[in-house]
Amino acid sequence: MRASRLVSALLLLQTRGRMTARELADALEVSVRTVYRDMEALGASGIPLYGESGPDGGYRLLEGYRTRLTGLTTDEAGALFLTGLPDAAADLGLGAVAAEARLKLSAALSPELRERAEQSRQRIHVDIPGWYQDAEETPRLAAVVSAVWGRRRVRIRYERWATPHEAIRTIDPYGVVLKAGRWYLVAGSARGVRTYRVSRINELEPLTETFTRPAGFDLAAHWHEYLATFDARRFLDEAVLRLSAEAFAGIGQVLEPAAARAATESAELGADGWTQVVVPIESAERALPALLSLGAGAEVVGPSALREKMRRTLTEMLARYEDGLPARE
Repeated sequence: MRASRLVSALLLLQTRGRMTARELADALEVSVRTVYRDMEALGASGIPLYGESGPDGGYRLLEGYRTRLTGLTTDEAGALFLTGLPDAAADLGLGAVAAEARLKLSAALSPELRERAEQSRQRIHVDIPGWYQDAEETPRLAAVVSAVWGRRRVRIRYERWATPHEAIRTIDPYGVVLKAGRWYLVAGSARGVRTYRVSRINELEPLTETFTRPAGFDLAAHWHEYLATFDARRFLDEAVLRLSAEAFAGIGQVLEPAAARAATESAELGADGWTQVVVPIESAERALPALLSLGAGAEVVGPSALREKMRRTLTEMLARYEDGLPARE
């Protein structure tokens, strides 16, 4: 356990440069006193490490010192090539660079660990996009990433769901996120931090101004918080349904997870064997296709606007079939 922690501490100093004892303790999830002991152990083992006192002090490795990639376990070697996502790297224009990096990492391993890493690559493949959807075209992804790295403010023409559908925004690109095969841009704006789907950016113009990334902004932490509140922000209404036993049993295959969970939690079984549920919806228009797919085993009780829209749609569908099959020439 301690040996693994010492290696972690060494790699932290190598990648981040100077770090205080408190920063190391927080990163390693140990006490400051343990960090002091670990630093002494690293120094005693011959690592060129020195500490500086004062407000700008901390621990630092001697300039130019780099440790070799050693000390990997077989499991760590097996996970090594799972950390790379070739398709994502290719989207970012880094496919060749990523391949070269994997080659160099492989060359640094012992023959035994190199074999384990190669076995992992041959046995486990990560395919990011979901079923029944094509990969999105993102012709402006490279320009987005360039602006992120250069901290360059940009003006975009963006296609929104809401009306008006096209909007012009001046934003500060903080970072990009790959979610279920789709790229998203997280950016600062006059209205706070916003998320934009990269495939919906129709035009992007880099501006001459640069921006300062907010102190303490963590892209991963922001994204997790964004996802946690996503459903609450988009589900603005509710629908009350009556479901047959068969339809209720299959809601997980038809409704999206948040709606299916809400249906299960609100279920009230009636004397006739049908179950009344309440599910969150974005709007009557967006809810209609999913509710129609529930078939005759579902009845919309409310709201009245959704029930009326369902009735009109079904009436129009029935009218298509009342005269039988169309005549053939």
